[in-house]
Amino acid sequence: MVLELRPPAGWAQLSSVWTGVQSDLGFPPPAIAVSGVDALQLWFSLASPTSPSAGELFLQGLRARYLPHVGSTHVRLIADAAQLPSAPPLETSPDRWSAFVAPDLASVFADTPWLDLPPNGEGQATLLRALEPIRQVAFEATLSQLSVIEEVPADLKLSGLPKVATSEQGGADAERFLRGVMNDESVPMALRIEAAKGLLGHAKRS
Repeated sequence: MVLELRPPAGWAQLSSVWTGVQSDLGFPPPAIAVSGVDALQLWFSLASPTSPSAGELFLQGLRARYLPHVGSTHVRLIADAAQLPSAPPLETSPDRWSAFVAPDLASVFADTPWLDLPPNGEGQATLLRALEPIRQVAFEATLSQLSVIEEVPADLKLSGLPKVATSEQGGADAERFLRGVMNDESVPMALRIEAAKGLLGHAKRS
């Protein structure tokens, strides 16, 4: 999944997403890239496949939370693998290359989001080796925390828990989902706390 910002939005705005997913959601840092054309990007990798609709909800949630004042013409959300751009490095035009970049260098490319020369292969590999994918249980829990939808999508399933349905049993399934997240020690504590809050809210509405 890729979240892309075009000028005048730049690293000042994108860094709020990069920092926020780590401090607020407990995620590993996403990869940072220059598109080689006109944008800065965050690349999110998942430990398990997910549907384009779930990926879209995730990216929309990040945008609503961290980029509420950035106009739609300056934001591009890509969750469908068929629409993903080719992963860097790539020569997009003569003397312009896309590349993954280190966080401390991202601001340098705010106005010129490309490299003039092909990026060093070992340098690119070093950046990517340090990255970790988002675990499925954390990804599913985050969809609920971001409040992009009232319930978890039916095409998502937390290990050991039933799919959330849209039928009359949806409320009970949602409660089991929240309880499972709250009790799962592998989920970041911030998400477990949010699940507990959601469970309390669900109990008050029942």
